[in-house]
Amino acid sequence: MKRYKVCFLALACCLCWFASTGGLQAQCKARNEAFNSGESLTYDLYYNWKFVWAKAGTARLNTAAVEFQSKPSYSISLLAVTQRWVDRIFRMRDTLYSVFTEQLEPMYFRKGAEEGKRYTVDEAYFRYKDGACIVDQKRAYKDGHVVLSSDTSDVCVYDMLSILATARSFDPKDYKAGDRILFPMATGKKVEEQILIYRGREEFEANNDTTYRCLVFSLVEMKKNKRGKLKEEEVITFYVTDDKNHLPVRLDLYLNLGSAKAFLKSSYGLRNPQTSVVQTKR
Repeated sequence: MKRYKVCFLALACCLCWFASTGGLQAQCKARNEAFNSGESLTYDLYYNWKFVWAKAGTARLNTAAVEFQSKPSYSISLLAVTQRWVDRIFRMRDTLYSVFTEQLEPMYFRKGAEEGKRYTVDEAYFRYKDGACIVDQKRAYKDGHVVLSSDTSDVCVYDMLSILATARSFDPKDYKAGDRILFPMATGKKVEEQILIYRGREEFEANNDTTYRCLVFSLVEMKKNKRGKLKEEEVITFYVTDDKNHLPVRLDLYLNLGSAKAFLKSSYGLRNPQTSVVQTKR
């Protein structure tokens, strides 16, 4: 069920092609050209149960203007909730919250996660000093146990939501199918390198009766096979609109016990025209 929960969190990190734009500095300032305060995205979540696709829950992603440490900033919040029939298998009530400056520098991240019988709270605090990014992390467990960690990096480190905000402002027009992207992410306990592969372009009809022209990416993990050799294993395939909004409109998650999908249901408060729309039935 570990991968099942990733389906809900993948909405926050599915635009992470930015690392291949070349030479990122630890000072993570970037120009926001993709979103405004007031943007709201809603997703329908589905799970494949014995050859039958059934709705498993919903997720909502909201962006707002806030003030943090006396600086004008943005916040992004993600709420993922499973339906009752899924709760009997694996209950999820996840709330993610991220704050970053108007120049898209990560400042703070929190994830409160009720996943099955497990409840944890992850926090990450970002600081910048002498050209380095310093990330202090804390994971608190239900029994009161706390794990602390601190990492220093000479490249940008992001959380699951601030990485989305930054990535949405980059243009992947020079990408070729098969290009590989590496990027660092704070997970609550440590900073981990992730691998993303660009697959090309494809058209897809979302749950809002709209067909989009999309960029397709795959998130892969390195797994050991029976012989102990590392092998790439695809975890998620996702579809992102090929326009300045760069909206994630579909995610396919490959599970040990089946598969799951997330489809865009509605979008409000978008900053840019939806030039990736191929057809709409409305």
